[in-house]
Amino acid sequence: MAERDDSFELFDLRVEAVIPHGKPIYCGANSGDYFELKGEMLSMPAGQGFSIYSLAAVLPLLAAKQRPSDANDWMTSDAEIACPDPNCGSRLRIVRLAKRRFSHAETTAVPLPKENDLT
Repeated sequence: MAERDDSFELFDLRVEAVIPHGKPIYCGANSGDYFELKGEMLSMPAGQGFSIYSLAAVLPLLAAKQRPSDANDWMTSDAEIACPDPNCGSRLRIVRLAKRRFSHAETTAVPLPKENDLT
């Protein structure tokens, strides 16, 4: 019997600071700041940081943004998250990059259900 394909795809993401001209910025973000998410690994350029409060605002959305979504789903179109400080004008823009393929067996110890258990 052929082995079942356990692969799936996720988008790599780039999260960029959006700094509107003339608005006060209190979170420490600078124009051009970004981080990337590839699978579960978050990375940012050396010497650059993000406020933990800004990260807390965007982190819950990243797993959903990594997954393909219907063209009519708001998760496809909406990409900017406001800074959680209501006095700060910055936003974080989530940009989908290339898709990356993963193996279920390489990402978890939990086995896939048997095919006849999927109904």
